[in-house]
Amino acid sequence: MPSAFLVLVALGAFPDTSLLAQSAEQNAPVSAIYKARVGEHHSRGQSTLSGAKEGEGATYSQSLEEVSSAAAMAPTRSTFMATWEPVSGATGYRLDVSTTSSFTSYVSGHQNLDVGNVTSRIIGGLSPGTTYYYRVRAYNALGTSGDSKAMSAATTTTSGLVINPTFDSSILQNPNSAAIQSAINRAIAIYQSLFNDPITVFILFRYSHTKPNGNPFPSGDLSVSDFVVYSIPWDTCINALRADAKTVNDTTANASLPSNALSTNISVSGANGRAIGQDTPPAMFPNGTVGDAGPYDGIVSLNSNIPFQFTRPPSAGNYDAQRSIEHEIDEILGGRVN
Repeated sequence: MPSAFLVLVALGAFPDTSLLAQSAEQNAPVSAIYKARVGEHHSRGQSTLSGAKEGEGATYSQSLEEVSSAAAMAPTRSTFMATWEPVSGATGYRLDVSTTSSFTSYVSGHQNLDVGNVTSRIIGGLSPGTTYYYRVRAYNALGTSGDSKAMSAATTTTSGLVINPTFDSSILQNPNSAAIQSAINRAIAIYQSLFNDPITVFILFRYSHTKPNGNPFPSGDLSVSDFVVYSIPWDTCINALRADAKTVNDTTANASLPSNALSTNISVSGANGRAIGQDTPPAMFPNGTVGDAGPYDGIVSLNSNIPFQFTRPPSAGNYDAQRSIEHEIDEILGGRVN
C-alpha cells in the first residue's frame, strides 16, 4: 500500500485523500468532462540564513543582477530572449517580432509592443525550430526613432514538452526584470529537456509581496504555486497510465500499481492529465480562481519580500531563486520533488 501510493505521487497523480492543499470554495464550472478545482503548494524557508539576520528578508534592499549573455539568450522550444543596445536619452522601446526579416507579418501581440525602458524581453508562445526576427524603436517625450536593424533568434528544434511562460507586470516592471526572466527561462529549459510529452503547459510567473488573490504570503513562505486540479475516476486514470507506457521505467512503475482501487477518484494537475491523454485543459485565471476560459495551468509566485538572488551561485544571505522556480514548476506539472 505505501509503495503503491509513492508510485502514484511520482507520476504526479494524487488520491483524493492526499494532503494536497485544495480550495473548493474557489471552484467554478469548466467545460472539461472532469470537474476542476484549485490546488496550492507552499514552499517555506529557514528562519535565518548564513549572513542574514532573522526578519531581514522583509526589508532587504535588492540590487540589480548582471545577467551573462549566454544565460540570457538560451532559447527553449517556445521562447527566446530579445536583447538590444541602449539608446542614449531613450525612456522606452517599442518591439516588433516576425517570422520574416521583412516584417510583412507579426507574431501575435508583438507589433509595436511597448516594453518600457529595458534592453531585453523574453518572447514566448512560439513554435519549436523556428527562426524569428525582431527590431526595436527607441522613444522619449520628443518622439520615436526609426527601426533598429533586424536581429534574429531561433527556438530549439527538439520535440516534447513546451512550457509557455507569461510574465506578470510585477516582473516586467521590476528593475531586475532581465535577471528574473532569465532565471525562469533557465528553469523552463531544464524541464523541457527532461520530458518528451507532446503537450503545452501555460504558466503565469509573478514576483510580488502578495499571492494571486491579493492576500499576503503566510509568514516564512518563499514561493507558492497555484494550479488546476482535476478528479479522474480511478479506473480511467490507471488505464490511461498503462496505455501511456513508453519506456521500461513506465512498465516497471505500472507493474506496481494496486489491483484494487484505493479511492473513487485520483486528483491530477491539468498538465499531468493531458500528458496521459485526458481532457484536462488550462482553466486558471490570474487571480488564482478556475473557470471557463481560464488561460493558465498554474501560477508561480515568488515572494518579493524574501532575499532572492536570480543569478547563480547565490551569495551568503540570499535564497536561490531558480531553485524555488523549478520547485513550483514541478508542482504545476504534477510532481512532488523536494
